[in-house]
Amino acid sequence: MKKAASARKTGSAKKAASAKKAVSTKKTASAKTASAKTASAKGASPVKGAASAKETASAKKAASAKKAAPAKETAPAKKAASKTSAAQKASKGAAVKKAPAAKKVAVAPKKATARLKGTAPAKAVVHPPGDESPTALVRRARRINRELAEVFPYAHPELDFENPFQLVVATVLSAQTTDLRVNQTTPSLFAKYPTPEDLAAANPEEVEEILRPCGFFRAKTKSVIGLSKALVEDFGGEVPGRLEDLVKLPGVGRKTAFVVLGNAFGRPGITVDTHFQRLVRRWRWTGETDPDKIEAAIGALFPKSDWTDLSHHVIWHGRRICHARKPACGACPIAPLCPAYGEGETDPEKAKKLLKYEKGGFPGQRLKPPQAYLDAGGKPAPPLGAG
Repeated sequence: MKKAASARKTGSAKKAASAKKAVSTKKTASAKTASAKTASAKGASPVKGAASAKETASAKKAASAKKAAPAKETAPAKKAASKTSAAQKASKGAAVKKAPAAKKVAVAPKKATARLKGTAPAKAVVHPPGDESPTALVRRARRINRELAEVFPYAHPELDFENPFQLVVATVLSAQTTDLRVNQTTPSLFAKYPTPEDLAAANPEEVEEILRPCGFFRAKTKSVIGLSKALVEDFGGEVPGRLEDLVKLPGVGRKTAFVVLGNAFGRPGITVDTHFQRLVRRWRWTGETDPDKIEAAIGALFPKSDWTDLSHHVIWHGRRICHARKPACGACPIAPLCPAYGEGETDPEKAKKLLKYEKGGFPGQRLKPPQAYLDAGGKPAPPLGAG
């Protein structure tokens, strides 16, 4: 009985001891868990703090940026406003101090032709618009030609000649020089070499000496001797009356060919020389610059029968009144019809001093001009060396 009681005591004691150990173990585990949680909390708090600090800083920066942005935008706006106001004040001041003078628009006189002796006054003022219709252009161009026919009823080729051979040679020589200089030179040439056969067999050095006053005398000597040989060999010593044949001759182009055809054979042609080119563009008949295209464009504006006289009228006007650098606008008979009126001198008295040849009271370019020219008050040109 005693052994059983001690055994029971021993068992209960062991149970009590094991229970105490279990309790202490649980307490220890919970304590460790708590300490672990505490440690983790302590370690995590700086991270959370840093994150919250960063968020706070960024929020502050955003807020400050928002506040600063309007300020930055306001600054240039204020500067621009101040500049604008300053510019407005300056412009107002400048306007008060000196207003720019308005440009005077030259208006063509209604009776410009009355200033030239023996010419009829222009009938009306016509200012062609920028979008002038083809029909209006034709009418204006033909009216200009009619007006010029009244001003220059004696217009003629300004080269002295007695036959087609002399005319073709004189026209070739007129390149890069004046008709006056050619007319002063050809009498000696034709006196010594009157026919194509004579000139074809000429000594080039002797011909060069005669043609020296014309300029480019070597090249011109080669051309006139060459075309004389071609006339003898290919055309029996006669100047052909066809365009396609004339342009085959040395030194002969379309311009020279039309001079010969129109004035030696009576076959209409347009002579597109430097004066013709300048004036038809100035009058806005065409904007072309190539001679062949100019010829085609102007030919479409006029009947073929007018072509030769038209060429004379335009060239004469260009040489006497409508100069390249100083056109005499104030003395121009077609000023009311000219879209370029005002490019030159518009004062009548000053413009009158710019007129040349018979319009200015000076000798013409021909030594032997037609009688109609002399009857109109024209004067023959002096021979070479006479002044």
